[in-house]
Amino acid sequence: MISMFRLKAMQCVGVKKTVLSVFLLAVAALILGCTTPPTRGSASRPSSANGSAYSSSKASFTLASWQDLPGWQDDDLSQAWPAWLKSCDALRKRSSEVNWRTVCSQVDSVNGNSTTAIRRYFEAHFQVYEVRNSSGSNTGLITGYYEPVMNGSLVRTASYTVPLYRYPSAWKNTKPNPGPTRAQLISSGMLTGSEIAWVQDPVAAAFMQIQGSGKIRLEDGRVLRLGFAGTNDQPFKSFAQWLLDRKEITRGEATMQGISNWAKQHPSRVDEMLNANPRFVFFKELPGNVSAELGPNGALGVPLTAERSIAIDLQAMPLGAPVFILTTKPLSSQPLQKLVMAQDTGKAIVGGVRADYYWGSGESAAEMAGRMKQNGRMWLLLPR
Repeated sequence: MISMFRLKAMQCVGVKKTVLSVFLLAVAALILGCTTPPTRGSASRPSSANGSAYSSSKASFTLASWQDLPGWQDDDLSQAWPAWLKSCDALRKRSSEVNWRTVCSQVDSVNGNSTTAIRRYFEAHFQVYEVRNSSGSNTGLITGYYEPVMNGSLVRTASYTVPLYRYPSAWKNTKPNPGPTRAQLISSGMLTGSEIAWVQDPVAAAFMQIQGSGKIRLEDGRVLRLGFAGTNDQPFKSFAQWLLDRKEITRGEATMQGISNWAKQHPSRVDEMLNANPRFVFFKELPGNVSAELGPNGALGVPLTAERSIAIDLQAMPLGAPVFILTTKPLSSQPLQKLVMAQDTGKAIVGGVRADYYWGSGESAAEMAGRMKQNGRMWLLLPR
């Protein structure tokens, strides 16, 4: 995931793998608080003699053709090309048993504005593999995540009263394991002086912690970009499940939007809800030369591209790889079929046919990510 953060089944509740970012299992997870910053890891290894068939304990890969990809001929690949170039930037520097260097060495000869040229490049240099789960099924869960954007201030004001904190300096040498819970951290005052910025909404701040990264628009027009700096090592527990257990919301309301609405109706109980999750995420300010237009860095170490980056299970497929997904947009039957890049990961993202789709930054992205919990299929593209 966004290793510096970041942010990852609707019934993520038991949190099959702790959850966190990416985020509501599909969004629901995020909302359910099921996601968390993706964490870096090592990919599975290709096992065939020619190094093109990728194997793992979480997935199987069946040789397919380009004609098997629904919508492949209709996808505007010029939108995916910048994301692939970012993958190549990182893959060239990494040691891998998948031969990325050869295919990445060909990108400079491709007209990145021509969908036809890009399609020709992929069809000439890559082989398609249908991804199946260890159970043999070819469908799985596609959820969504996003990068929060909030107004804020570098100092506390009458409007901005909710702090976002740096990693405690006292923990850099000696860190308790686990650290104090969220409630203990807040009530003890030990974080006083560690504030990076102040925002308005405590629930929005909590969702930023789940996502693991975000942007703060300051009053002078500057944009402060925050990345994941660490946690108190407490287990993640879902806000949504806490509300469901108390019959405060229905399952249909177990989304980011539903939780936010509940908080607005019960302001005196917001802290009680937030403290139900003992996990606490700390941030760090990213360099000032990072463009506010770029997405947060994912586990691959490159900026994510809105609607062209996904988080995957590192034990199922290689980080950085091109992947073709077939699913639908949130709460609809409208097809979402396009080429994306596996540039992130997250603890809640487990399985072969499993992805967290990065929608981008801001409110519209949050709206889509917060509601996304779709069935889908995936195809892995590997060098020939």
